[in-house]
Amino acid sequence: MKVPSSTPALTGLTDQEAQARLKAEGTNELPRHDRRTPLRIVLEVLREPMLALLLGAGFIYLLLGDLKEALILLAFGAMSVVITVIQETRTERVLEALRDLTSPRALVIRAGERRRIAGRDVVRGDLIVLAEGDRVPADALLLDAQDLEIDESLLTGESVPVRKRAVDETTADDPHAGGDDRPFVYSGSLVVRGAGIAEVIATGPHSEIGKIGQSLQGLDAEPPRLQRQTAALVRLCALGGAAVSVLAVLLYGTLRGGWLDALLAGIAIGMSMLPEEFPVVLTVFMAMGAWRISKARVLTRRAASIETLGSATVLCTDKTGTLTENRMTVAELRTSDGAALRSADTTYGGTAAAFRDIAVHGVLASAAEPFDPMEKAFHALAREMPDARDRLPDSSWRLVRGYGLRPDLLAMTQVWQRPDAAGLVVASKGAPEAIALLCRLSEPELIALRRTVDTMAASGLRVLGVAGAVHSDGPLPHAQTGFAFRFLGLVGLADPLRHSVPAAIADCRSAGIRVIMITGDYPATAQAIARAAGLDMSGVLTGDDLRKIDDAALAEAVKTVNVFARIVPEQKLRIVQALKANGEIVAMTGDGVNDAPSLKAADIGVAMGGRGTDVAREASSIVLLDDDFGSVVTAVRLGRRIYDNLRKAMGFIFAVHVPIAGMALMPLVLGLPIFFSPVHIAFLEMVIDPVCSLVFEAETDERDVMSRPPRAPDAPLFSWPLIGWSVLQGATAFGVIALIYIAALWRGLPEDEARALGFFSLVLTIVSLVLVNRSFSASLVSAFRRRNVTLVWILLVIALVLASIMLWPAAASLFRFGPLHGDDLLVTVAAAAAVLLGLEALKPIWRARLSR
Repeated sequence: MKVPSSTPALTGLTDQEAQARLKAEGTNELPRHDRRTPLRIVLEVLREPMLALLLGAGFIYLLLGDLKEALILLAFGAMSVVITVIQETRTERVLEALRDLTSPRALVIRAGERRRIAGRDVVRGDLIVLAEGDRVPADALLLDAQDLEIDESLLTGESVPVRKRAVDETTADDPHAGGDDRPFVYSGSLVVRGAGIAEVIATGPHSEIGKIGQSLQGLDAEPPRLQRQTAALVRLCALGGAAVSVLAVLLYGTLRGGWLDALLAGIAIGMSMLPEEFPVVLTVFMAMGAWRISKARVLTRRAASIETLGSATVLCTDKTGTLTENRMTVAELRTSDGAALRSADTTYGGTAAAFRDIAVHGVLASAAEPFDPMEKAFHALAREMPDARDRLPDSSWRLVRGYGLRPDLLAMTQVWQRPDAAGLVVASKGAPEAIALLCRLSEPELIALRRTVDTMAASGLRVLGVAGAVHSDGPLPHAQTGFAFRFLGLVGLADPLRHSVPAAIADCRSAGIRVIMITGDYPATAQAIARAAGLDMSGVLTGDDLRKIDDAALAEAVKTVNVFARIVPEQKLRIVQALKANGEIVAMTGDGVNDAPSLKAADIGVAMGGRGTDVAREASSIVLLDDDFGSVVTAVRLGRRIYDNLRKAMGFIFAVHVPIAGMALMPLVLGLPIFFSPVHIAFLEMVIDPVCSLVFEAETDERDVMSRPPRAPDAPLFSWPLIGWSVLQGATAFGVIALIYIAALWRGLPEDEARALGFFSLVLTIVSLVLVNRSFSASLVSAFRRRNVTLVWILLVIALVLASIMLWPAAASLFRFGPLHGDDLLVTVAAAAAVLLGLEALKPIWRARLSR
């Protein structure tokens, strides 16, 4: 950032100059990256193998002249495309709306006139006018400043506003956020007091916010672990299925003739062996999870991160605006004689006169309608004190004069005329040492004052002094030092903890999640907030400490240290990377631009949507729309529930594909009539998918969902016990169905009737596998007591569809089914019951392994 060498006349740019710079340098906004359009989402879905197989089968049916079967297969494929596009585009629209809400407007001077323009139209060289409540639209150099204070917490993480002064010849060319008495203001920061005029020196990607946004492009967001595991498994199964399918096509075409029929048989076998439901179910589980958690005002930018949050082992959180409310309140009062009054000890009813005088004079030394958070705290304190409320200024009081803060005297004084008194009331507040100077305290009094201030600061309080005086009629002094001030006492202000935080941190602890606070604030303040929040305290590591140690030492330190103070953005990133190097699954919460790199580098980035920045939101996976830290715990609970239910669904998918693949291959091996065509497989996929996506997703929490530790970071979703249990289930079902089909053919049943008997037995057996997999830990009776309305509706739909296929001749012809009689239906029900009861008898043997 380059500092202008001279101060321009306050006429600003002309419209022509502004337009030329806007065209040459671009608009004052961050570039939008990685926005997923509906077309891009469709193209991603079209790359799925199962959709390719469906389209291939549909094309072959078109060659065979069977338009009806071709359209059915294409309709099955289109359904999953539509569902995915609707869910993903909805999330993108919400994010765009959030982004637009934070675009500030700016008051600029152009051609000597003040005009209000969109923040995106501000250009380098513009003169911007700043006033209380304004959001700074771009990085700028102050040419004029009048008692100006700016909240830069979005950049620095510090909750206390910083003083600003106009540029002069002593200004160093070292612009950075934070620190008092500097002439630079930054895009996204908030003016809380005073006014000023500044020349824009950087916009858009060249601003401090923009530089952090640009640095994010070099960081790759962590791909969800389940997504990686699922993709690897599907690739493995696809390769195996492709090999078997090619072999089947060659065998069928060579031994039986009819290469188009052979190709259809090969596609059916490939569809039966490809567990395409894995990525589909994963997507739907995350989409449904995103919908459920949106009810708690949590937006999921990358839906798969909900599950990852459920496996988090470490939660790194910012302090300002995340654990705290980012507003000042009075926490403690100290009188001149050392008496203390804490906000937690009383409701201020019947307070002593000395405390009342501190509260009243604090208001008198503040703006009548304050914007500064500390002055708001003074007003709130006085309103809570009944005795002080009666002594506050009203419309009959007249403000005679105000003395602003100066770099050499950090105090401000206001002089008031009361209607019922001849003299003037004088009130001052400011830094304790400045107030001590105004009150001309003796050396022993100064020593006692410093000791008290140190004690209060050690509790994490921002300490201000308050003084009062009475001025008789006559000219007012030129400076504050001309009044005969009386020291009234000290006020300790704090950024209060959010009410939901202690309970949320306790829940994290019971769930085995370690909470680490990373803040740009001072160590004493960080420790005070950490104690109030209930964090495990094991020392504090500061930014200066981090500069002195290498990455290996930091990786060792983060194993025990839970509080980091005076941390700058690049150090937050180092901490997250050190935790990940230790094998932790890291979630990071934050709201400021300074949090964005660490949000993106973490396994799960959780941004605040209310007061957070665009940069933080776009770098994150999850956005808390109401900025409630307690919502993180809701997301963790939902993540663990998703993982539990996902394992149940995956176990079911493994199990159900064994009999499907077996019944596709067995006729080829034994020379029997072909059991499946692509239509049968597509129908089964439409049964399996909603069962997995809706029934298992709707299962309620397990009892120990928030009392067990996170699973090991390297724990696979598809553990060997789960695979073994699934294969056992599938083999049992396949044995029963194969026996029924072979017996039916052996007894002389026509091919279409034997196929119908075997297919109906398979569908009912799939229902049995659903019931078996509803819970790994509970028995069948206990599982039935768990409410799942979705299961009831799915079973009713399956029964209705089976009845339609059996009774509607056109449907029976499409599936090549013959009629079934009463005794045939009893066989199918008996087969399903035998599988259900047999597997329930075997479940206790596997229960201990599956619950790990």
